[in-house]
Amino acid sequence: MEQSWRQAKSIFVTLISAPLFWLVAFFIVPMGIVWLYSFGENKGLIDIAFTGTWSNYAHAFDPLYLGIFAKSVGVAVVTTFFCLVLGFPVAMAITFAPDKAKSWLLLLIMLPFWTNLLVRTYALMAVLRTNGYVNGTYQFIWERTSGLMTFLGMQPLGDFHPAALLYNNFAVVFGLVFVNLPFMVLPLYSTLDRMDRSLLEASLDLGAGHIRTVWNVMVPLAGPGIMSGILITFIPSLGAYLTPDLLGGPDSQMIANVIESQFKRANNWPFGAALSFILVYMTFIGVALQGVIESRNRRRQA
Repeated sequence: MEQSWRQAKSIFVTLISAPLFWLVAFFIVPMGIVWLYSFGENKGLIDIAFTGTWSNYAHAFDPLYLGIFAKSVGVAVVTTFFCLVLGFPVAMAITFAPDKAKSWLLLLIMLPFWTNLLVRTYALMAVLRTNGYVNGTYQFIWERTSGLMTFLGMQPLGDFHPAALLYNNFAVVFGLVFVNLPFMVLPLYSTLDRMDRSLLEASLDLGAGHIRTVWNVMVPLAGPGIMSGILITFIPSLGAYLTPDLLGGPDSQMIANVIESQFKRANNWPFGAALSFILVYMTFIGVALQGVIESRNRRRQA
């Protein structure tokens, strides 16, 4: 006879005590300390007084920081859009691939997680820099087809812009898409793999083409995966620090870079904490919106 968790409370408490302690000690308590810092004021170089002031949050709404927040949101939106556009076909290809190939394709998607983000970013710099692989390949082609390219009005990348592919907004978006694309593909694949394929067959049998079937049948069925992928991709992109710091230029800094400068260079921990928690609040709002949308969809289906 099976025993329910309610009848085995001691086992349940034993199993949950270690992860609960870890969550409280190394996540909730440090977050609470940073949250208290956001209501404090600097008193000297190292002293912070918890005065309960809201001035740090008010300072965060200055036009300068609002512009940086807006730019960070814009970069995150563009990154999420490209991840969705690129990730959906990849998830479809894995879903309809033969069973033997699925495991290898999923392994290729998860392979970047086995490499440190810093290493991947430096590898991307080697690809995008002026003397990198992209420009080097272009130069190689240019040397052998210079007459044709001149006729078409094309020039070597390094000649018309020394940093055409690096240290700009393009490099930041490209790097964020490169880093976050697996976060979009995996939830999309998880949803598409559980899809009732008889609906696709019915759509094709009734005369709808493949493109119309994908748009009118597959995309709505993949709605939960799309929402999860958007949320999982948007939040890390919004708070990205390393990619803008290494790939972006002076005009490509995002809000996470401003937060880092407040904690390190400016030594203004209260203001940095306030900026950090504004990002946390935005994350909570995004999660709450996803929950509301999913609950409405469930009610409609019911």
